Amino acid sequence: MNRHGHFDGLARLLHWGMAVLILAMLFIGVGMVASVTLRPVLVDLHRPLGALILVLAVIRLANRWRSPPPPLPADMPRLQAFAAKASHWVLYGLMFAMPLLGWTMLSAGGYPVQMVGALQLPALVPHDPTLYAWLRGAHGLLGYTLFAVILLHLAAALYHAWVRRDGVFEAMARKQ
Repeated sequence: MNRHGHFDGLARLLHWGMAVLILAMLFIGVGMVASVTLRPVLVDLHRPLGALILVLAVIRLANRWRSPPPPLPADMPRLQAFAAKASHWVLYGLMFAMPLLGWTMLSAGGYPVQMVGALQLPALVPHDPTLYAWLRGAHGLLGYTLFAVILLHLAAALYHAWVRRDGVFEAMARKQ
């Protein structure tokens, strides 16, 4: 158990770095759908960033097991504590689900998952247009879900920083 009252340096680096990457991915995803002109460039960014987020999520989860987060304040209402823990697991689930769903979707569509240079990821499923259509819809829906969960996470962080002033925000925001 973390008794220091703050997240370790790697956890903070992964949190803030992945926050930037995930927000960028959400906006790139919207841009891919909205722009015919920019779509090829955005797709070329989206694929390797998705793979990077998946790798970083694995590292982040391993680090969380190695160095657990500090405990929530003892005076936090039970429902809020439950919501905090549940929302973090939802975020972790989405950090894994979104890239895996995208990779599977492209595989089902028969599209190569091109990384940088000649590096290409193997197909996860065989070509199947019906599965591709379903996965594309699911990927979009989960993208909106991720955006909503991030907004709730941000609102909760600001609540801890500005209203409760209980050190929860500071535990991730800076080294103590």
